[in-house]
Amino acid sequence: MLVGKATKSQRTLMGLDKRYETVAQLGATSSTGDTEGEITQTGKLPPDPPPLPTGEVRQRPPVYSSAVKIGGERAYRRARRGESVQMPERIVSVHRFVQRWREPDQEHPGLERAGYEIECGSGTYVRSLIADLGDAYCLQLRRTAIGPFAVADAVDPPPRAADWDEAPLIALDRALAMLSHERQG
Repeated sequence: MLVGKATKSQRTLMGLDKRYETVAQLGATSSTGDTEGEITQTGKLPPDPPPLPTGEVRQRPPVYSSAVKIGGERAYRRARRGESVQMPERIVSVHRFVQRWREPDQEHPGLERAGYEIECGSGTYVRSLIADLGDAYCLQLRRTAIGPFAVADAVDPPPRAADWDEAPLIALDRALAMLSHERQG
C-alpha cells in the first residue's frame, strides 16, 4: 500500500516484475480464465508436468480483461454484451514458471488441480498462461511480490489512522533505493 508522497510512485512500482502463486483446475476450461466464467469440463488433462513457457512469450489477454481497450471501450464490456472480441497479441516476459504440486481433484472425479509459481514481467496475464496449458483455468491467483516488495514482508496497518506515524513503513527514499539496487543486481 502506498501512502502520502509515495502514491506518485505507483506507476513505476506497477511496472516492476511480479511473482504469483496460482492453483489451476485441470481438465476444464473457463470462458474468463477463472471461476467467474462459464465452466466446461473436458476431462482432457495437460501432460504432467506440462511444458511451461519461459522467456519472451506471445500472449493474448483474456477477453474479460479490464485493462485492454478495443476501439476506446474496455474489452470486457464488449464481451459481456455478447460481441465477438479479438484481443491483440503481445509479447510478455516469463522469467520462471514452475509446477509445485499436482493431485486429483477430490470434488470432481477425472479432474486434477495443480499449483504453480510464476515470475513475470509487467503486463503478463497469468490466467492466459494457465489457459494456454490446455484445458485449464485459474481457481486461485495471488500476487506474492512486486519487484523487491514481498507479501511475506508486509505488516498489518495500524488500528487507527492517527497511528500511521508509528507504523513500520518503508520510507519513500529507502523504497526507491531498493528499486535502484534491484536494477543494478
